[in-house]
Amino acid sequence: MSDKNTIKIIFFGDIVGRPGRFAVRDFLQNPKSFVPDFEYDLSERFVIANVENASHGFGLTEKNYNEISEYGVHCMTSGNHIWDKKEIFNYIEKADKLLRPINYPKCVAGCGSRIFEFNGGKIAVISVLGRVFLNIVESPWEIIKDEISKIKEITPNIVIDFHAEATAEKICFAKYCSELGCSAFFGTHTHVQTADESIINSRMGYITDAGFCGAADGVIGMDYTTSLNRFLTGLPERYEVAANNYVQINAVLVEITPETGEAVTIKRINCSREEIEEVRSQ
Repeated sequence: MSDKNTIKIIFFGDIVGRPGRFAVRDFLQNPKSFVPDFEYDLSERFVIANVENASHGFGLTEKNYNEISEYGVHCMTSGNHIWDKKEIFNYIEKADKLLRPINYPKCVAGCGSRIFEFNGGKIAVISVLGRVFLNIVESPWEIIKDEISKIKEITPNIVIDFHAEATAEKICFAKYCSELGCSAFFGTHTHVQTADESIINSRMGYITDAGFCGAADGVIGMDYTTSLNRFLTGLPERYEVAANNYVQINAVLVEITPETGEAVTIKRINCSREEIEEVRSQ
């Protein structure tokens, strides 16, 4: 059961294109349109979403950043695709809800962690990029150790989005972060929600991958035909966002004890619905 004295968080898996943006918008406005027996008050939740695929599947435009902010998203995390829309460099320094992975070199624009004020408390969010099968970036292990140590002087409530490909890397890094005092750890990037939500070391809410929000009738949010052609031919072809006859929401609910930063509950959301015609035409 929900405790009125806990910090309540909802984390949305990777938002993919317009279907994902509109699905998150609609869910935040009326979650019962997706889950009729939904019992949580989202107005009490600190809302985090991974947005690196939010603009036509690749990157994030300033227009879409502002749009997602208006939905009520308090913090936006990202990953290796955050740089795909080059206009990101024009606004990332003033985008006070947006995080790029912390383990890019310090000379790179933007920041990798922020502390947010919410309902009289403080919540820290860190965006981190894995290294197995992904971009060569700085090692996250020492960086996260130092960052958590600094943040704990301000707040014990620390949330991590670890954007990574390899399951083993996510699990090992999560255990390490739990030992350092992290409160919640959400894996992202693979767009397939895992069924392993748990509380690690009796203190940190964990899931290997939160999944994605977007068109449910494609291939991890992208068009089936385009994906099939790439596999059949081995030739490069630009991915297109899938048509959104059905949209899905993948998210995770976590509650944290604010005095200790310890997670006390974690719950997955995995739901879909047929999209209405007027939304599809926007």
